[in-house]
Amino acid sequence: MESEDIKQHVDLIREVFLYAQRFREGTFVLHIDYAINLQGLLAEVVKDLVLLQQSGIRMVLVPGASQRIDEILASYKLENTKHAGVRISQPEAIPFIKMAAFDVSNHLMTLLTARGTNAVIGNWVRARSLGVRDGVDYGDTGTVDRIKLEHVQKVLEDGLVPIFPCVGWNAAGKPYNISSRELAQELAVQLGAQKLFFVTDFNGINADDYALDAHFEVTVDRRVPRMDIAEARRFLELNNEGPGRPAVELVRRGVAAARAGVARVHIVDGRISGVLLKEIFSNLGVGTMLHANVYESIRPMQLQDVSDVLRIMRPLVRNGVLVERSEDDLRDRLDDYVVFETDGTIYGCGALHEFPDGKAELAAIAVDAGHAERGTGRKIVEFLLSRARRRGFRQVFALTTQTYDWFSINGFYTGGVQDLPPGKREAYDHERNSRILLYDL
Repeated sequence: MESEDIKQHVDLIREVFLYAQRFREGTFVLHIDYAINLQGLLAEVVKDLVLLQQSGIRMVLVPGASQRIDEILASYKLENTKHAGVRISQPEAIPFIKMAAFDVSNHLMTLLTARGTNAVIGNWVRARSLGVRDGVDYGDTGTVDRIKLEHVQKVLEDGLVPIFPCVGWNAAGKPYNISSRELAQELAVQLGAQKLFFVTDFNGINADDYALDAHFEVTVDRRVPRMDIAEARRFLELNNEGPGRPAVELVRRGVAAARAGVARVHIVDGRISGVLLKEIFSNLGVGTMLHANVYESIRPMQLQDVSDVLRIMRPLVRNGVLVERSEDDLRDRLDDYVVFETDGTIYGCGALHEFPDGKAELAAIAVDAGHAERGTGRKIVEFLLSRARRRGFRQVFALTTQTYDWFSINGFYTGGVQDLPPGKREAYDHERNSRILLYDL
């Protein structure tokens, strides 16, 4: 194998381990369109679900059943109408809708069992009637009222995979047909999921199928790989929901989930072999990702921020974690620094110092003790890595004496003094003996 091929394989392995470590003990919610089942592809998706579950990720599954419900209602010659894409569920149809919903869920559980993974179907969803809207009576169609989270959490803690059919019950035990996509969205929000997946039979958002403007990133295969909330809202403005535009509802639900705290929402094509693994364990992915702008609170440092930044740094300097910096040091390199601000208060800072030869230094990462467990440092690091990537740097390095483990978990690897750019190499403090960590962009 050529050395470049070896490097690519090693880089891939590093990337996989990085993401696996990051998501361990996290929760993923997956909505799987029934079209994947119809095309005989569900077993392939389940194979990867099992791998993810065995790697320590908690999986919550919501199988779509709309087409299966259509099939069963048609076979029994029952009325089947929809308005604005929402099914009008007649009371006499509810037993057959339940039959379809549980049939799809049981099939998914059977496939999981065949792979040695235990799953359970439960009645954990409290629903209420959708009622009459815009003059349309939706019958026994309902909406999610609440989810019995304590029961779901217990199932997850026991190592089981919970499966949610698209049926909910009110307090009196009356069943309602609910939207499986709405249910997946609500589950992701209420469970604090790291990721919400919509596994579909189309490849994310294709630029040829939807109206876009120049602000959207488009890949060579015409796919929109990612959108933040602002871009997703713009997408919704440019594209009216209607027949033949299946991604619009998913983007709308993704925006709602992201605004409510779900970090990432993915629209992926279940027809692609290994699509979940490719989407999760790759920076670029293969679908369309919607993400909350975790950088909304991060901004360039200003002169009036210097005293607050020094205050945050001071305990870390005393403990030998950071090198001491003066007010003049910060003012002289003001443009290198960013701060993390919430409601007018600064809770963290960091800097990106640029060097020749395509290298930049990640430095002065400091977080207020009260925010240390809230992921603030990671957000600052990710922001600065993104800045370095946009500016065309090929590698970032960091010097640390006591935070090696944190950087290592987040994808950095050990280097040496010889890896530093000449200016930094000459200034390296051998007495302090900081470890040198590298991150390839």
